[in-house]
Amino acid sequence: MDRDSGAPLYEFFAGGGLARLGLEPDFACVFANDIEPAKAAAYSAAFGEGHMRLGDIWKLKPVDLPGHAALAWASFPCQDLSLAGARRGLAAPRSGAFWGFHQLIEKLGHENRAPDVLALENVTGLLSSHGGADFAALVHALDDLGYRVGALEIDAALFTPQSRPRLFVIAARNVPAHLIASGPCEPFHSQGLRNVVARLPDGLRKRFVWWRLDAPSKRNTRLVDLLDDQPIGATWRSDEETARLIDQMSPLQRARLDALRASGRRDVGAVFRRIRVEHGERVQRAEARFDGLAGCLRTPAGGSSRQMLLFVEGDHVRSRLLSPREAARLMGVPEDYPLPKTQTAALHLVGDAVCVPVVRWLSQYLLAPLAGAAPQRKTA
Repeated sequence: MDRDSGAPLYEFFAGGGLARLGLEPDFACVFANDIEPAKAAAYSAAFGEGHMRLGDIWKLKPVDLPGHAALAWASFPCQDLSLAGARRGLAAPRSGAFWGFHQLIEKLGHENRAPDVLALENVTGLLSSHGGADFAALVHALDDLGYRVGALEIDAALFTPQSRPRLFVIAARNVPAHLIASGPCEPFHSQGLRNVVARLPDGLRKRFVWWRLDAPSKRNTRLVDLLDDQPIGATWRSDEETARLIDQMSPLQRARLDALRASGRRDVGAVFRRIRVEHGERVQRAEARFDGLAGCLRTPAGGSSRQMLLFVEGDHVRSRLLSPREAARLMGVPEDYPLPKTQTAALHLVGDAVCVPVVRWLSQYLLAPLAGAAPQRKTA
């Protein structure tokens, strides 16, 4: 893949490099790190062997990082902040890797090489993790390093047909006045974010930045627009399997599907199977949405996390799994990006990544102006 020059970038917890795709050409990666061999291999396959360093972030030293980066990006692990990770928080082994990142930035600061801008991405569960204490600890830790800290909650649905809200904590040493809003504003400062900021200690709350970021133009794509007629890596399920999937719907879900079938309208819905407790019993339910959006992509940790598609054409209903390439499109990944060869590896890479157009928007209208990497652009 061709690369463009830009301001120097360090990319931590880099995965397959989807953040890098969004940050270019404003930023040019000079160092990347991930602890998972499969993700590091995918990164190198996409961008070449030159920048990826495989290993634990706790073992990195300032001497390992070249030069002085304008931006450090860190999509630190979210497992211990999500429901799947039992909400153990920043002190837990996975999400606690944030402190390895913090330690490295602190040591770079001792050498006057700390990046001017930090961008951290995680699940929105960080806002409520341990009653907001984890978010407060993170803000305090970055504040102690001499950064002004703010945050934005951005749903990928603003850019691509996938429901995927994520939290972006942006910290900068120098904060131009024109990039600061007078207070929280839609759509990026959610009520959950406002609530947790209101509970910060007085000093932190007064220094907290409400970043000014205009909303993008209205999205003009739907889920069906990104799907293949003959997908590679996904096969049609049998009529019997589709019937069993429909039987797993709740009465309300089934009534909605029946109404759609009776209308004769063609549509595609995204389906997840989930365990629900009903009348004191655990029941597996198939939950479909026909609002033009896919559900939030996940890593394929089990059958219940594999997203399926339900194609309704009048009374005829077909179903199949979402293919890896279709999942990549929902993340805004270009067609020439080389996905891992196996279905599981590709879905794991994509489901554990960041949405490219979201990062692109952040880069263009906030990160690059903060880092002096590009003039501020005017939104349409």
